[in-house]
Amino acid sequence: MKAEATVSRRRSPWMETWRRFRKNKLAVVGLCFISFLLLIAVATIVIDLVTDMSFYNDHVIKQNLRLRLQGPSLEHIFGLDEFGRDIFLRMLWGVRYSLFMGVFAIAFSVIVGGIFGAVAGYYGKTLDNVIMRFMDILLAIPSMLLATAIVAALGTSLVNVLMAIAISYIPTFARTVRASVLTVKDQEYIEAARALGASDFRIIFKYVIPNCLSPIIVQATLGVAGAILSIAGLSFLGLGIQPPTPEWGSMLSNARSYIRDGWHITVIPGLGIMLTILALNVMGDGLRDALDPRLKN
Repeated sequence: MKAEATVSRRRSPWMETWRRFRKNKLAVVGLCFISFLLLIAVATIVIDLVTDMSFYNDHVIKQNLRLRLQGPSLEHIFGLDEFGRDIFLRMLWGVRYSLFMGVFAIAFSVIVGGIFGAVAGYYGKTLDNVIMRFMDILLAIPSMLLATAIVAALGTSLVNVLMAIAISYIPTFARTVRASVLTVKDQEYIEAARALGASDFRIIFKYVIPNCLSPIIVQATLGVAGAILSIAGLSFLGLGIQPPTPEWGSMLSNARSYIRDGWHITVIPGLGIMLTILALNVMGDGLRDALDPRLKN
């Protein structure tokens, strides 16, 4: 028992978190699935760079109307879409848009929302009221409606879609970080840093925010799932990534008129979105349990 206790004390906090995370088998499966999707996304980017986009143009977006709506077969395991394009390849190339766009949008939201939340929680009083009332205004608007309004005003482009999704999630992370900052800003180590003459900037970014990472990581993981769903929703409404780019939501939108003629052209992209979001959610739940200090013993 003493040896186990000694080993446990020697583990770093992140190693201890990983040990607890591994106990949740479903969360590990979700992590493996997302890692597999990331490998696919990187592989498609490498293929495009090596082939100078020729493979993409000849196999992913090239149309063959003679074979349109062909069902799954040994040659085309997911079948062909309404324009005779291979759905399997389009699903693979669509990973980078759905997953990477979700990650980049949430990363922007975490940075901007985290700064606003940290400043509001640390200084409090008037600055806190001004920042959080502005965030409350944004929270009063449904995130999907806010993103739709931004894209409709700025136009449909990759950058505009990313900005729309990112802005709609900033209030969520601002409130999360603010709540965490309020619990740590009066701790003794913060008072010690202040007594040693550390600036507010140094205290916030070196001592306050690092001790608020646990809820931010969990919220970010779950936020990526929501961002992917929002991106797919915008594409489904015709406000996201435009054809012939193989984005999963756009594939669903284009295929809805042919659902009676070919079930596979809607079911397969829908399953891709569902499984990705499910994997992110169970992984987020696993991270929440692993990072919960009440479960450390």
